[in-house]
Amino acid sequence: MGELPRPDFARNMRLIGHSDIGGRGDGLQLMVHRGHAYVAHPWSCGFSIVDVRDPRNPGAAVFVPAPANTWTIHLQTHDDLLLVIHARDLFADAAFADERVYYTRSVGETVGTSRSQGAQRPWSAGVAIYDISRPTEPRPIGFFPVDGVGVHRIWYVGGRWAYVSALIDGFTDYILVIIDLADPTRPVEAGRWWIPGMNAAAGETPDWPADRRFALHHAVVHGDTAYACWRDGGLTLLDVADRTAPRLIVHRNWSPPYGGGTHSALPLPDRDLLVVADEAVLDEEADGRKHTWIFDVRAPSNPVSIATLPTPDEADYPRKGGHFGPHNLHENRPGSFVSSSLIFATWQNAGIRAFDISDPYRPKETGALVPAAPHRMIDRRPRPAVIQSADVFVDAAGLIYATDYNAGLEIIEYGG
Repeated sequence: MGELPRPDFARNMRLIGHSDIGGRGDGLQLMVHRGHAYVAHPWSCGFSIVDVRDPRNPGAAVFVPAPANTWTIHLQTHDDLLLVIHARDLFADAAFADERVYYTRSVGETVGTSRSQGAQRPWSAGVAIYDISRPTEPRPIGFFPVDGVGVHRIWYVGGRWAYVSALIDGFTDYILVIIDLADPTRPVEAGRWWIPGMNAAAGETPDWPADRRFALHHAVVHGDTAYACWRDGGLTLLDVADRTAPRLIVHRNWSPPYGGGTHSALPLPDRDLLVVADEAVLDEEADGRKHTWIFDVRAPSNPVSIATLPTPDEADYPRKGGHFGPHNLHENRPGSFVSSSLIFATWQNAGIRAFDISDPYRPKETGALVPAAPHRMIDRRPRPAVIQSADVFVDAAGLIYATDYNAGLEIIEYGG
């Protein structure tokens, strides 16, 4: 292995391995499964599989190309299944050359979602299902089609049900769709839910401002409750005991006065807590200071915010360039590292962070690593050459894996 890129900053974390992912250093969602890292690419049009059984010397990358004009930016693994989203490659569209358009306007409004478009679509929309009993030889076995822009993100941890955010013709933006995977070779829709005002085809009209984007990023499901984040639409808790008819428990939105971008929810059911990250989506905090909130959910119909995770401040990150603020949380997936007191998160240009929330009213940062700037930019847009740590996964042994939009796969040891 060559010399590791020297991190810009590290405290109680140590870089032990790095992969350029076969020259495709752009990564978004990441899963580590049976000693292999499955990395979704936002710019390289496909996904890669990297052998990380020796985390200090990652092996060669196997690349699986996406269909033409198609995003495959999120994926999930469980047992012998890999689920990969298919959607229109929006960042290849000139309409989204200014990222503000993507983050501050309904995607349906920007690209159009009339039902008459279907026959002309030059992209693949839905969820591709692979058999990964041979980890580096994914074999397509099923596909869940979506009549529209496609799917953004998935939650699947085994069993019959998968939960996706999908932009279907007739809707203003992404909604919740539940997929029945009783037969993964023939997935079918079980149910759907959206915030009233999103179903334009049914005559619904949004009651939120035009510069607010109400769209499901994704839902994390524990038991019969789906904890769903709706970008500028805030947070919902949904009862999904009947997968054919999800039912609203509560809807909370703190935007305004805060800047929106509600992205990731992490339920900690043994403590009746919920961690919720608001994504920073514009450069140099143009969308305001973003936070990761801790909610008391002992009364699920009345979640109460009791604290926020500390904001990194050892450097002038707001002026560094790019996005500064929360993005993804390690989601305590079965088979990975699971903790209700130790939270791992990506903070974009401030790298990867660990937080101890043993006292949920006084969370403390306990580790940080800010990777080196990318050697080359793979992002096709005009962007500053700074780190933008995107996703984080912590394996059962406690090793941290993190992606970046340009700088490859980082493998990190946490000091405890």
